[in-house]
Amino acid sequence: MTLSSPLLLAVGLLVTAALAWATVVSARRRTAALATAGVAVPGGRRGFLGIGLTIAGVAVLAIATAGPAAVLPVLRTGGTVILAIDVSNSMGADDVAPTRLAAAQRAARAFVAAQPDSVDIGVVAFEQGAFTTARPDADHSIALKAIDRLKIAGGTSLGTAITASLTAITGKPVAIGRDGTAPDIGYWPSATIVMLSDGQNQGANVEQAATVAQKAGVHIHTVGVGTTAGATVKVDGYLLQTSLEEDTLTSIARTTGGAYHPAADAARLDGIADTIDLRLTVSDEPLPLAGGLIGLALALLTGGAALTVLRSGRVI
Repeated sequence: MTLSSPLLLAVGLLVTAALAWATVVSARRRTAALATAGVAVPGGRRGFLGIGLTIAGVAVLAIATAGPAAVLPVLRTGGTVILAIDVSNSMGADDVAPTRLAAAQRAARAFVAAQPDSVDIGVVAFEQGAFTTARPDADHSIALKAIDRLKIAGGTSLGTAITASLTAITGKPVAIGRDGTAPDIGYWPSATIVMLSDGQNQGANVEQAATVAQKAGVHIHTVGVGTTAGATVKVDGYLLQTSLEEDTLTSIARTTGGAYHPAADAARLDGIADTIDLRLTVSDEPLPLAGGLIGLALALLTGGAALTVLRSGRVI
């Protein structure tokens, strides 16, 4: 059991102890006074029981005011989604208004808003390298803030995006060997990767990384942001032509059992939630006990008052 206000419990128990002490002293003085006057001392268990119930009621009320709660294991179903968002230079193209990156951020925010609390969402930003900007968490506001902070820089490596996303899922570094060897990361069917990119790839090991995800049971859904007609972007003073590479994104999705979504459908992504195999976990959640204790305290106080009245004809 946990207490939200231990200090209130200490104060309440001190008040209860003081009340019990005062009751005992008062009873002794009354008994002595009646004995001195030659009057028989009234007794009976009913009187003592009434006082005992009253003091017990005050003690239980003191515990209730401290905010007690029992920690109970609760079964919870959930999954993990990693939003891998391309922040390379080509995402600054304006063939999707206002820019590809802004469109990807808009689609990512819409996806996060549609997910239930039982799904943990993380964010991986990638260009030539990749890094986790938000670890998977049931608090979706963390993912939304990470999405809003994304800035354009660097080239593109879709293979690195996949391995970085798998690292965020497993909590352990995942990397493809220089000789192309792929690691065995176990089985993670409760995890899904949503990759938002224009498909422009300057890195290697895309096929190997997708195979690692496929063997681990992780579906990758790709979202193509951009147009096949393309646009020009200015990088280091040079104008570069860039266009949407749908074939690469489609291949990644097909290899892992996911699906490719064109930019026009990026805001919906309706089928992704259905592909997440929810896992069963146990989490500790607090169960407030104050209400029940207050009810018990009122019952004890009422019983104590009733017995006192029956014994003496007055409440005190």
